[in-house]
Amino acid sequence: MAIFEIKDNQAKRIRLSEFKLEKDLQNLIENNLEEIFNCQFIASEFSTGNIHSGRIDTLALSEDKNPVIIEYKKVASSDLINQSLYYLHWLKDHRGDFQVIANQSLKKQVDIDWSDIRVICLAPEYKKYDLHAVQVMGANIELWQYRIYENNILIIEDVYKNTNRSIGEEVIKHTGKNPVMVEAGRKAAITRKTASYTIEEHYNKLGYELRKIFDDIRDFIIEIDSSIEEIPKKYYIAYKTSQNFVCLETQQRKILLYLKLNPDDVTPFPSIARDVRQIGHFGTGDLELTIKSVEEFEIAKTLIIQAFKNIGG
Repeated sequence: MAIFEIKDNQAKRIRLSEFKLEKDLQNLIENNLEEIFNCQFIASEFSTGNIHSGRIDTLALSEDKNPVIIEYKKVASSDLINQSLYYLHWLKDHRGDFQVIANQSLKKQVDIDWSDIRVICLAPEYKKYDLHAVQVMGANIELWQYRIYENNILIIEDVYKNTNRSIGEEVIKHTGKNPVMVEAGRKAAITRKTASYTIEEHYNKLGYELRKIFDDIRDFIIEIDSSIEEIPKKYYIAYKTSQNFVCLETQQRKILLYLKLNPDDVTPFPSIARDVRQIGHFGTGDLELTIKSVEEFEIAKTLIIQAFKNIGG
């Protein structure tokens, strides 16, 4: 991908650069975890013990309270994926170790959601064999590619995410759509294979008159971009790329949306919105929208798009 700097209507190509050391890349990501992946830092170079004899580059906690493993490579290497899988299996068997280090790092008792473990691989490029390997593995391993340019511009984009989902009969029940076509058309989730939460659980909380609006909201968000994932959590449904930009919570008489927007930047401030920066809530995001009707959903659409753009797509 060519990057150009525009000055006085002239385009100047910005040349690729590189990190001198792999540790430089790791330090940059760890110092900016919240901005890049919206995760809380837990530990660096975490030892997996004498028997396992491993050292996890970065341990973190996602905004959805899932454990996160991040592994880095300065050059393309298939060892990155093998290492990541090795550490993923270790972490599944050593939940207590992660709980202890998370409590110590964040200085509080952390409520960890073990329904998912996020594994992020970060490298300058991947081979076709790498993509095939993670597809066959079926594990929740994400491949992210980075580029660093001479003027200190860093670009990070996802190359592969495991979007395989278990598609239940509930999709047919309230949408009437063929589940295979839903999967292909949306390139999105109904639920992770390893998850204990489903879309159906959130759907069933709604009164009958809100169920069509629920489907319309889901369709609208998913169709914004093919990279968007739909991930049901215990209390909400998260819509994300590198991080959540909308969280949807269902109740009997209303649907709540939590958007990654600064309420101070929203003008005019709609009547369906509320600033929840100082108010406890389940979803991630500082702007709450209450939707009870199609008209209110129409008002929300522009803000949903704005939230997606706000996280960089």
